[in-house]
Amino acid sequence: MGKKSIETMVGLFVLLGMAGLVFLSLKAANLASFSSGDTYTLQARFDNIGGLKARAPVRSAGVTIGRIASIAFDPQTFQGVVTLEIDRKLKFPRDTSAKILTAGLLGDQYIGLEPGADERVLAEGDVIRQTQSAVVLENLIGQLINSRAAEAGSTAGAASGSTEAAPAK
Repeated sequence: MGKKSIETMVGLFVLLGMAGLVFLSLKAANLASFSSGDTYTLQARFDNIGGLKARAPVRSAGVTIGRIASIAFDPQTFQGVVTLEIDRKLKFPRDTSAKILTAGLLGDQYIGLEPGADERVLAEGDVIRQTQSAVVLENLIGQLINSRAAEAGSTAGAASGSTEAAPAK
């Protein structure tokens, strides 16, 4: 093999490697959806969306069934409005609930849909009424610390109250 052909092969190998890295980084960041399917949109309103991001998956029974199209703030209700794109082949009952869940202990957040039992189904543009906001780890830790402090304060007050001497007659 000549020097020119070896250089061409090395250049081609480097280009293929770079294309592979771009592909993997887009898939890891959920920026590329390589399956273009027919979808319909639903909306869900949450008091707290936590770290939820656009293009995050929407799952039901652990299976990805759609993506989050957009996240907005409603200034009238002071809630986060999440627009979901769901695979058109899948129809969910009207009493479906949406929860913001976390993949693993500190993983990415996604929306989980739990179907209800209503015979009527959600249609294009409908709003999912039953929602559960994100669990914020900092809030849980704060509640734990406050409850422990309140317990310590009430036991300390009860202990100090029982050691007082009875008034003399």
